[in-house]
Amino acid sequence: MSSDIDVPSGGAVDGVSSPRTSDRGAATRSALLRSARDVFCEAGFAQAAVTDIVAKAGASVGSLYHHFNGKADLYLTLFEEFQVRQQERTREAINAVREAGETDPMRLFVAGAGAYLNGCLEERDVSRLFISGDGPPGFDRVMRQRLNKWARRNAALFHTADGGVDEALVVVLTGAMAGAVSEVSLMDDEAAARRLADEVMEIVGTIRNPRTHPGSEQR
Repeated sequence: MSSDIDVPSGGAVDGVSSPRTSDRGAATRSALLRSARDVFCEAGFAQAAVTDIVAKAGASVGSLYHHFNGKADLYLTLFEEFQVRQQERTREAINAVREAGETDPMRLFVAGAGAYLNGCLEERDVSRLFISGDGPPGFDRVMRQRLNKWARRNAALFHTADGGVDEALVVVLTGAMAGAVSEVSLMDDEAAARRLADEVMEIVGTIRNPRTHPGSEQR
């Protein structure tokens, strides 16, 4: 569930590297992000102090503001990078089942959504951080944007007979996945979280729209 973050960090514009992310500063920027991840996961966003982040990174407050706009920018950058990794996991999973000959949209969806949930389990610390509700002002809007963007991308898998998009099915699946991501990310017992993820995907895989699958409502 990804988003268009509107608080830019240093990066490339039109293929040209920004001076803020030159090779010379890349190591410092990476160290600050690793440190911010640790501090945010330990203390939460609201209680995290910039001084703790720079101390853990072995950097200075000035270097932090050279690479980022502040604490919120660090948080949003971590979120964006997590979503990029999640998108890659999803893409690889869907491509793998497609290459194996699978064409059923629901099975493609299950492969991608299962990979997304697995990513939440593999990176439970940051996934829990973003789901916890302890983020910078406006982060709820960012999460909604990401969810909507993810839903639009998934809509491409589900077409109606007239070539349109099955909006109702997309809404149902997106809601189910949003709930699953929240529950899996917040559970303390990792083994139980993995069982829940597997069970959710098993149930999701049985969903059929009675308007496009006649008779499925009696099953």
